Amino acid sequence: MKKILVIDDNTEIRENIAEILSLSNYLVSTASNGKEGVAIALKEIPDLIVCDIMMPELDGYGVLH
Repeated sequence: MKKILVIDDNTEIRENIAEILSLSNYLVSTASNGKEGVAIALKEIPDLIVCDIMMPELDGYGVLH
């Protein structure tokens, strides 16, 4: 099963995306900010990361770097 990490500070958007992906048979992890997302990505090595650009602590561009 493919793993997808969703990083978004907006809880409603993050949960909606995660639910849609889960219903499509993906294994989904979520993070509420960039720092948490990077930590999860390094631990779980997802196949795809869906990331918001404008977030507190570490934005989407910081996650990319």
